[in-house]
Amino acid sequence: MDLYPFFDWLDTSLLADISKAYGGVFAVVQMFHLLGLSMLGGMVLLGDLRLLNLVMKDVPSEVVIENTYKWFNVGLVMVVISGIFMSSAVALKLYYNTMFWAKMSSLAAGLFFVYAIRRPLLRFDHDTIRPMTLRLIAITSILIWFTVAASGRWIGFS
Repeated sequence: MDLYPFFDWLDTSLLADISKAYGGVFAVVQMFHLLGLSMLGGMVLLGDLRLLNLVMKDVPSEVVIENTYKWFNVGLVMVVISGIFMSSAVALKLYYNTMFWAKMSSLAAGLFFVYAIRRPLLRFDHDTIRPMTLRLIAITSILIWFTVAASGRWIGFS
């Protein structure tokens, strides 16, 4: 499926006009993007480090996971909305950027992992889940989200 028509449309959309013409608006949106990234990444790390029993050992992991999940979703919404706006300014450039596609692929893998694997498994009492399984979930999650962050950061260098 060729997505070029979508990127071409996005490059000439009202969003693109605003993002290209008003640097102040772009900067504010970028601030929200970074805030969302911080929230999303922080919640991933906090939850996964708790599953690894490295932080907040006095709080049940179920409580930490449930609370971080809520804020993960808030961060995700912020990142997606602001990311679409920011992408509109350079849509055609992103279409040809390999690291952009690496980020989108790893983001899709991360979302699949969170909503199809991690969340369903961690809904159960964590005492009924083998400790090795909890560790594997945490390490896999950290690796996936690190890949999203690293490839996203690398977009600016490629």
